[in-house]
Amino acid sequence: MNFRKKSLSVILVCLMAIVVMAGCGKEDSAKPSNSYVIGTNADQSNNSEGKGAHEEEPKGGSGQSSGQDAEHNGDQPSGESSNGVDKAAAADPDSIAVLINKELALPEDYEPSDLVYPDVRFTFKEKIEKRMMRSEAAKALEEMFAGAEEDGIYLAGVSAYRSHSTQRSLFNRYVDRDGEEKAKTYSAVPGHSEHETGLAIDVSGSDGKCAVEDCFGGTKEAEWLAQHSAEYGFIIRYPEGKESITGYKYEPWHLRYVGKEIAADIFARGITLEEYYDAVPVSGTP
Repeated sequence: MNFRKKSLSVILVCLMAIVVMAGCGKEDSAKPSNSYVIGTNADQSNNSEGKGAHEEEPKGGSGQSSGQDAEHNGDQPSGESSNGVDKAAAADPDSIAVLINKELALPEDYEPSDLVYPDVRFTFKEKIEKRMMRSEAAKALEEMFAGAEEDGIYLAGVSAYRSHSTQRSLFNRYVDRDGEEKAKTYSAVPGHSEHETGLAIDVSGSDGKCAVEDCFGGTKEAEWLAQHSAEYGFIIRYPEGKESITGYKYEPWHLRYVGKEIAADIFARGITLEEYYDAVPVSGTP
């Protein structure tokens, strides 16, 4: 009898031990480790108003927003973009779609290989450097001048191509006259001038009045150019209200050849060449 009681007691003790161990095991397994607590939904909800979680998202995240951030930080992809814009052309000095501004320059030794004299009226008669343009742009200019005359508008070229040395001399003269800061609002640092591409030209009326002056804006010639130049592949390169993007004041006389397709897109959307390439903003100095 004593043996039976003793055996039963041992069995009961063992059973209780098993129950206790099992209970302890369940409790321990329910507790998540610290490495899983950090970053759980519960933890993020407690810090949803803080910056930490949101700052980490762009680093490993995907999607449109991070792609846009990368472009604005200067990490623009090469080749064709998702909207069909050939961004490689922006960096090619030989492309008619090259982007030159206060931040992007031509090679110092760059000189167009296909400069010709367009057969149009200029405000001077000499066949000199500033009368030349690249052949494709020159042909388009001839067509545009002819189209303007059909509408009773008579245009004249003022200044087209400039070599690097000519731009340097011109810019230095403006600096001597007005100071560097003011000169940069209307003239380009050598290497950063569109005139050096052979694709840009300043235009006036045939009488030469208000040539390269603010009073050209609002003239019938300026209004015609604003409405029709894109039909021939030209854009008003520095439009009104876009000074903070282009870095230059409004110049209704400054035309840039980019080809009919790009010109039509820029005209229809009311944007600049910088905006076309999603290359904004442009700083005030090169």
